[in-house]
Amino acid sequence: MVKAAGLNPTQWTPRELRHSFVSILSDGGMPIEEISRLVGHSSTAVTELVYRKQIRPVVESGAVAMDQIFPPAGARAEPSRPID
Repeated sequence: MVKAAGLNPTQWTPRELRHSFVSILSDGGMPIEEISRLVGHSSTAVTELVYRKQIRPVVESGAVAMDQIFPPAGARAEPSRPID
């Protein structure tokens, strides 16, 4: 498969391909539950442990959203946007 794609097989091991797959899905905004299922993990905890660097943007964006909905104690809530 690597050769057919014109890639260098010494640089693109199955591990590299799998990590790239997870990174692309994560960067594309796919939920971690779906990524976990696609890579065959028994739970999202396994996916988070193995691919924490690749999925960090998804986890961080979720944390930012939660902070906007439920601001930390003492913080000022951002005004909500009207729903179209």
